[in-house]
Amino acid sequence: MSGGGMESVARPGAAVGGGGGANGKQNRERCGQFQMPLHYPRYTRSDYEGMPEWKIDCLLREYGLPIVGDVEQKRKFAMGAFLWIH
Repeated sequence: MSGGGMESVARPGAAVGGGGGANGKQNRERCGQFQMPLHYPRYTRSDYEGMPEWKIDCLLREYGLPIVGDVEQKRKFAMGAFLWIH
């Protein structure tokens, strides 16, 4: 154990500064890391109601949420997760 200093958490052989291709995408895919998006989705209820299934899947995947069920179940889940009642 070091004397109270900061210890490195880099893996042996890992390149400092990424080196994982376009925006580090290759490293994230290889390691399976989840990175929370910076912005909250700004869709309205009507946006979700008309949203195609592939777009709902992408949105849920982007936020690390489960993608299960039929399109109506996914739509209801997305609205429950992202819409706030005023």
